Amino acid sequence: MKKLQSLILRQERPRKQLILLSVDIVLLFLAIMAAFSMRLGTWYWPQGDIVLLFIAAPIIAIPVFIRLGLYRAIIRYIGFRAIWTIIQAVSLYALIWGVLVLLSGIQGVPRSVILINWLMSIILIGGSRMIARWWFQSNIEITDLITNGRKNVVIYGAGTAGVQLATALSYSPELKPVAYIDDDFTLIGQHVNGLRVHPFIHLERLIERKSVKEVLLAIPSASRRRRNEIITLLEPYAVHVRTLPGVSDIAQGKVKIEDIREVDIDDILGRDAVAPDVDLLDACIRGKTVMVTGAGGSIGSELCRQILLLRPEKLILFEQSEFALFAIERDLRKQILKGEIKPDLIALLGSVQNRRHLEKIMKTYGVQTVYHAAAYKHVPLVEHNMAEGVRNNVFGTRAAAEAAMSSGVETFVLISTDKAVRPTNVMGASKRLAELVLQGLSQESDVSTKTRFCMVRFGNVLGSSGSVVPLFREQIRNGGPVTVTHPDIIRYFMTIPEAAQLVIQAGSMGKGGDVFVLDMGEPVKIAELAKKMIRLMGLSIKNEENPDGDIEIKYTGLRPGEKLFEELLIGNNVTGTKHPRILRAEEVALPWDKVHEYLDLLEEAIDEDDCSRIRDLFLQAVNGYVPQGDIVDCVWLKRERAAGTKPQTVGNNHHQKEAVNVISLERKKET
Repeated sequence: MKKLQSLILRQERPRKQLILLSVDIVLLFLAIMAAFSMRLGTWYWPQGDIVLLFIAAPIIAIPVFIRLGLYRAIIRYIGFRAIWTIIQAVSLYALIWGVLVLLSGIQGVPRSVILINWLMSIILIGGSRMIARWWFQSNIEITDLITNGRKNVVIYGAGTAGVQLATALSYSPELKPVAYIDDDFTLIGQHVNGLRVHPFIHLERLIERKSVKEVLLAIPSASRRRRNEIITLLEPYAVHVRTLPGVSDIAQGKVKIEDIREVDIDDILGRDAVAPDVDLLDACIRGKTVMVTGAGGSIGSELCRQILLLRPEKLILFEQSEFALFAIERDLRKQILKGEIKPDLIALLGSVQNRRHLEKIMKTYGVQTVYHAAAYKHVPLVEHNMAEGVRNNVFGTRAAAEAAMSSGVETFVLISTDKAVRPTNVMGASKRLAELVLQGLSQESDVSTKTRFCMVRFGNVLGSSGSVVPLFREQIRNGGPVTVTHPDIIRYFMTIPEAAQLVIQAGSMGKGGDVFVLDMGEPVKIAELAKKMIRLMGLSIKNEENPDGDIEIKYTGLRPGEKLFEELLIGNNVTGTKHPRILRAEEVALPWDKVHEYLDLLEEAIDEDDCSRIRDLFLQAVNGYVPQGDIVDCVWLKRERAAGTKPQTVGNNHHQKEAVNVISLERKKET
């Protein structure tokens, strides 16, 4: 039997359809014979002109069956909807055949045979398909259990999404649903789609008795807070937790096996997003020409996606990386083709340090709003490439801001970072100085411009190029270890779409020189996040208490310039805005002439690759800057390379260390 099943399954699709068609012809003959036999009470064999009615049956039925799609369905996946199609097709055939019988005038055909033939045809044609489905499916399930070891899974949620998922999984060679879990007590003990619904307290029993390996969350309409509660309850159990996409995808009927994914980190954090203010979203974008610098980055690309939905007249993508620009333009053009949004999309290569190029673009296209997301943001890389990092982050911001002023741009929004608050690294210090540049330009009374500058400061975004979440997930899949810099390190997190929406809304509230900070929710301990991700993937933590565990957490030490925790405010002077997640910080700013003086000195130090001087200037200009660790002097490095010797750190020079400490001490006294 198994050889026959295997032989049939290996046939090409047209040949399988021909086999099914041949079986249907035989069954149609049998249905008419059965109708005559049941009516006459004896076994009947066609004779005389009645043979013509037997021949006419497949001639009528087969075209009807083909037209209604009976041979397009895959038998082993056939469902109840297909049975209804079979009933329709057989009924139409039986009606035509009955009319033919009555019009033909052939004697010896009782009228009740027409009705009995209809019933027998439905039973034989429909029943044959259901038997074949069971035959093929049972063999596939047995084979998969023996050869592939299908995993037993429990579906959390016995609603529409859960039922659709269970139906899809019944054909999966990898996963086998064995039960539902649901919070609705009216469903407990009931059987839905052939599976029993259990309360949550039965999960441990199901894991033991049915060897459950995974729990699949099918609760797309639940809030993030509720999902987080469920995930927290599931965490102690040795099962892999995965989930389905959101309710919008479910509504479009997109529930498929491939939609099952790992639990999102925003589900683990459990923070529900606040509905955006439509007026704030539209204010700086709808019907306007908008430019995004750094359009190919994590934040820049999401800003572009959100802006596109708000129907700007033109969207200018400005990016230094050719590949990143190509990728975001292609992505946005797909988005445009899917909807009715038809803005002009302009992709331009260039560096934000080139003021003349920026000014030409802004004047040519009449740019009204600029979102400045272009920056070097990777802390250790900027720490070891200090001059270029500062040149891009500080002088790139200055060039973009001055180009915006001279071009009559209405709104200029700087994407800043929580690392700009009391920075311990060059990246954070450079972003704070970039903020001071915009604050100084806003206060400069001699500048006759209508450009409104504001800054939006927030923490880590999930899924960005530097996010720990994809790194942890990859490390867990590879068997570990999971690397965490410090057991006590803490970070704020926010999803990229939420951060982008809040940036757009905050930019609409700026009056000039405003520093906005986003409410990032509760901080997350990175080590605990790593442990939770390991457990939710059905694995155990390997440590001294559990030496036979699956995944080890390895602490690598803080990287250069890295802090244990980040802040969003320099002082305590903060006020609310009309949006509950956006706060306005009243930060102390420097006058433009003082900022200009620092920039001139900083430019000289960068041109000379004098990293020690760059750090000294940051100590003077950036309030709260306390650098960590030693630095590599750029000139010294170049000389050592030229001499072919090993570079040395300036921090090992006692006099230079002492000079840095004195400047830092003086700065602390001033504050």
